Amino acid sequence: MNQTTNTSTNALTELLAIMAKLRDPKTGCPWDIKQDFKSIVPHTLEEAYEVADCIEKGDLGELKNELGDLLFQVVFYAQLAQEQGLFDFSDVMAGLNDKLVRRHPHVFTKQQALTDEQLSEQWQAIKAQDRAIKTTPQSASIWQDIPANLPSLSKAKKIQERVSGLGFDWPNYHGALDKVIEEVDEVKEALAVDPLSAHSAEEVGDLLFATVNVARHIKRDPEQLLRSANDKFSARFEKVQTYLHQRGQSLDTASLVEMDAAWDAIKKQK
Repeated sequence: MNQTTNTSTNALTELLAIMAKLRDPKTGCPWDIKQDFKSIVPHTLEEAYEVADCIEKGDLGELKNELGDLLFQVVFYAQLAQEQGLFDFSDVMAGLNDKLVRRHPHVFTKQQALTDEQLSEQWQAIKAQDRAIKTTPQSASIWQDIPANLPSLSKAKKIQERVSGLGFDWPNYHGALDKVIEEVDEVKEALAVDPLSAHSAEEVGDLLFATVNVARHIKRDPEQLLRSANDKFSARFEKVQTYLHQRGQSLDTASLVEMDAAWDAIKKQK
């Protein structure tokens, strides 16, 4: 065992000890003591998004701290489970190690090079085997390991990947894009009848789902694409505000035509 391994082991041992101390019923932190599995979930989601935010901003100096905050969430769950006699952090690591080796036979057993398509097929097949082990044929569901509260764009992508693994998929992005065009026409028809109807809302949902499929076919994550689009729009609209201010106007007083003209002018500056 080298010095780096010793340091990592010691740091992990200290972290687990700190977590146990925070949860000590007599001497721990009141906030930490009163938490349970459900109460920690919002904090876990927040920390995961903060990690993603650091990476997308290129703030890799702060990434170390955010990864630490996210790791603390895992340690917290493990401590709660240990207190209830369910499992501990070592069990979490052991389960992860086994899963990683099992799901990467091309690295740990067969030692063979695979294409991206072959890797995806292998991954889906292994996950299907894992699902089959966990359930009986009567209770099996092809959606069982897709979290119910997963962000909708990510969940749509997961659903599409699942059925793709079963052979239900367009051969390329062309079919997925044609489906988007078809859904746009259906949205137009529904809106023409009643833009506020439940049917119109349903058609817009279908359009969003179809758009996710295009993103998946071009190997992009729809959640990340929308975050990028949000950031791009926000940054451009701030420039619109500056543009108007430099001309003695404001967002409160400018008309839609004036804001639209400013928007076009900003786009041309690229």
